[in-house]
Amino acid sequence: MYDLIVIGSGAAGLSAAVYGVRAGLKLLVLEQNPMSGGQILNTYEVDNYLGLPGISGFEMGQTFRAHADKLGVEFVSARVEKIADNGDHKTLHTRKTDYEARTVIVATGAQHAHLGVSGEEELSGMGVSYCATCDGAFFKGRTVAVVGGGDVALEDAIYLARTCEKVYVLHRRDEFRGAAVLQKELKALRNVEILYSHVVEEICGQDSVEKLLIKDVKSGEQKELPVDGIFIAVGIHPCSELVRELADCDEGGYVLAGEDGATSCSGIYVAGDIRKKPLRQIVTAVADGANAAISAADFVRRAVVEEDYVSQDS
Repeated sequence: MYDLIVIGSGAAGLSAAVYGVRAGLKLLVLEQNPMSGGQILNTYEVDNYLGLPGISGFEMGQTFRAHADKLGVEFVSARVEKIADNGDHKTLHTRKTDYEARTVIVATGAQHAHLGVSGEEELSGMGVSYCATCDGAFFKGRTVAVVGGGDVALEDAIYLARTCEKVYVLHRRDEFRGAAVLQKELKALRNVEILYSHVVEEICGQDSVEKLLIKDVKSGEQKELPVDGIFIAVGIHPCSELVRELADCDEGGYVLAGEDGATSCSGIYVAGDIRKKPLRQIVTAVADGANAAISAADFVRRAVVEEDYVSQDS
C-alpha cells in the first residue's frame, strides 16, 4: 500500500513526486512513456521559465527527472488502464499488476490536436508549435501562420501580430467560430492576412519550417506560402479518461478541481493540463503538482490519525 501514486511523469507529475517524497510519503510514479518530461521534451527551447531562459525542453525534462531521482523517487513503467475507488484506498489496474494507494494524483496532461499532414511531426519544435505564448517570442520580426478558427486561434494570431512582421490565419471554413470581439480585433490588425476556406496540405523545410503547401477547399487551387513558423490551434484534448467516471469534468473533459488539486472523488487529485484552468504552462503545471502533493499528504495524515483513533477505541 502506497501513500500516494502519481500517474504521469511530465512537469506536474515530477513536481508532485518531489513534493510528495519531501512530505514523507511512500510514493510511486507510474509512467507510460519511455522517458520522463512529458510535452516539454518536444519543445526546442523554453524561454519563459523563471531563472532558466533558453533551456531546451529536453534538458528541462531531464533536469526535472534528475531532481526526483536524487530524492529516491520510485518509478515504474506501466500504463494505467483503470482506477478503482475502494473508499479508503484506490486500486490502479495495469496490464501486468495492480497497485494500491491511499491517494492518487492524475497528471496525464493533454494532447494538442494535430493536422496530420506531412512535415508536422518532423518539424515539431523547429517551427511547428502548438503554443503561441510559449514560442511566439522566437518569431519576432518574422512571418508565421496560425491554423484554426476558434477563440484560441484568434487569440494566438492577435498575440503574435504584436511582434511578428506578418501573420497569416488559415481556416478551413468561410467564417470563424471564435468570439465576435476577437474577430473584430483581429481584422483591424494591418499585419494580419486571413485566408478563409484554406487548409494546410504539407509543412515544408529542411532543419526548420520554410513554407506551407496550402489548398483552397472551394477551388481546389494549391499554392506555396513562405513562412518561418506555423502555430496549430485546432483543439486540445485532456487525457482524463481514467477519471471521467470518478470525478466531475466539464464538457471538454477537463477535470474540475481547485488550486489544491482535489477532485469531487475523495483521495483523487489532478495536476497539470488535465485540470480546468485559464493558463496551461510549465510553471502552472509545476505549481499544480506541488499543491496536489501537499493536499495528498494532508489527506494521508488525517487518515492515519483516524485509523489510530479507531484502533485505540476498539
